[in-house]
Amino acid sequence: MQYPSRASSLPSAVPVACALAVGLALIISGLQPYDRLGWLAEAAPVFGVGALLVLSHRRFALTPLSYLLLSLFALVVLTGAAYSFQRVPLGFWLADALGLSRNPYDRLGHFVQGFVPALVVRELLLRCAWVTHRSAAAVLAASVALALSACYEILQWRLALFFQQPLQDFMGMQGDLGDSQADMFMALLGAVLALALLSRLQDRQMAAQPWVRLRADRRGTPRGQLA
Repeated sequence: MQYPSRASSLPSAVPVACALAVGLALIISGLQPYDRLGWLAEAAPVFGVGALLVLSHRRFALTPLSYLLLSLFALVVLTGAAYSFQRVPLGFWLADALGLSRNPYDRLGHFVQGFVPALVVRELLLRCAWVTHRSAAAVLAASVALALSACYEILQWRLALFFQQPLQDFMGMQGDLGDSQADMFMALLGAVLALALLSRLQDRQMAAQPWVRLRADRRGTPRGQLA
């Protein structure tokens, strides 16, 4: 089963709405962030990925599900960047409601850090035909999500040392010596749940895209194989 990559020229409201929402959030979060250096470190990937998605949209448009999830991820990251993750008000509310001793917003961020990339990677693997078996795609997607989480932890550590910032503050450890391991576990958990809950929806959206249907018809491939 292959998922061709060239997008239809038909306009889509979903990526446009997502781009506007993330762009507005990027501006608002950068007005008066708690820590300008921390904001730059967190916002830079959002800006870079956003620019890549805009530039590649005509040649390789993702499914609406992927655009929505990436936008959600960006909003979670930019909120954390504006307040610093250990000071986000929603996290304090959750800590009070659940009786926790620390602000859990960073845990939510790492959960989304696994949830979203896993599905995006799965879509790329299948549509580019790098992997044709769904189970293999799921295993690889979860592995990539975990690897990205680990790379993020390493990058945070090196940036803290480079800028001579306290590890506890820059990495948002909140006194938790196992913070990095817990963050990676949350990313893996998010990836596994995303793949279990949304893979079928993602398959339906990929099969419903006009460029997939047209390519399948030209090859004589039964449409049922794309669903």
